[in-house]
Amino acid sequence: MRILGIESSCDETGIAIYDDEQGLLAHQLYSQVKVHADYGGVVPELASRDHVRKTIPLIEAAFAQAGCGPESLDGVAYTAGPGLVGALLVGTSIGRSLAFGWNIPAVAVHHMEGHLLAPMLEDDRPEFPFIALLVSGGHTMMVKVEGIGEYEVLGESVDDAAGEAFDKTAKLLGLDYPGGPLLAKMAQQGVAKRFVFPRPMTDRPGLDFSFSGLKTAAANTIRSAGDDEQTKADIAHAFQTAVIDTLAIKCKRALKETNIKRLVIAGGVSANIELRNKLERVMQGMQGKVYYPRTEFCTDNGAMIAFAGMQRLKAKQYAPLDMKTQPRWPLDSLKPL
Repeated sequence: MRILGIESSCDETGIAIYDDEQGLLAHQLYSQVKVHADYGGVVPELASRDHVRKTIPLIEAAFAQAGCGPESLDGVAYTAGPGLVGALLVGTSIGRSLAFGWNIPAVAVHHMEGHLLAPMLEDDRPEFPFIALLVSGGHTMMVKVEGIGEYEVLGESVDDAAGEAFDKTAKLLGLDYPGGPLLAKMAQQGVAKRFVFPRPMTDRPGLDFSFSGLKTAAANTIRSAGDDEQTKADIAHAFQTAVIDTLAIKCKRALKETNIKRLVIAGGVSANIELRNKLERVMQGMQGKVYYPRTEFCTDNGAMIAFAGMQRLKAKQYAPLDMKTQPRWPLDSLKPL
């Protein structure tokens, strides 16, 4: 079976074609970073308009890359939520309309399920059950995964997600948008332990996250410690270390509570090298293993939507004819296969 995947939940337009026997046949991605950089963040209306301009040309490019056409497809998958409603409507309306026009099923995909299953695109796939840390600009959550669609959310962010806190703190440090990767690069020049920030919500039971207070602590330090480049680097190092330590503590707690030895990390922040190294050490100490997608599949992309859509297509969980989006969509509300 073969499926076209469309991702348009925020500021990346991602298109992919996935074959259940041959694997990923095509992968096209357009990032809107330059569009939103002048505003210091994503402007929803501009994001929607750019998706309108880019989706069809990228689909055509994906067909050319795969060396096939619509007649070879068995379905179309698109991100129906969560995300920016206008951006979601673009991908949903195009995906649902193409499926109707080509007389093949359409599949509405949950964006976070796409991230959660992204490591399945690699040769070294995790077996079920596993614990998933989904960490991005919009979400930070810990999920127990028994199978596709069998998700138990163990904890999530009660305010800022980790990626959001990275971007906001980077902006306070005078870095361009998107600031998370730039903050991580700046942190490499920082001196350890000059500044020490709290590890929020690690001194109490539970697996929820909160990064708003950590961002505030960084803001106060930035205002009081000066703005020379070394001080900024030291603050960036302290902030990144605090976020990573917090995530690692929560992962270790979740793994111990569930007695599971497999950990998946996915989402944009999972590309952070220091986070990967830290969780590698945690899992070695627990005699377990950590899995993550290649860097290009950590951020939003069509490949993860195509793969997740393929699983739903095989289970015949088709989307109805109406074009429904869900900007808020609980992960644990999905149907198991």
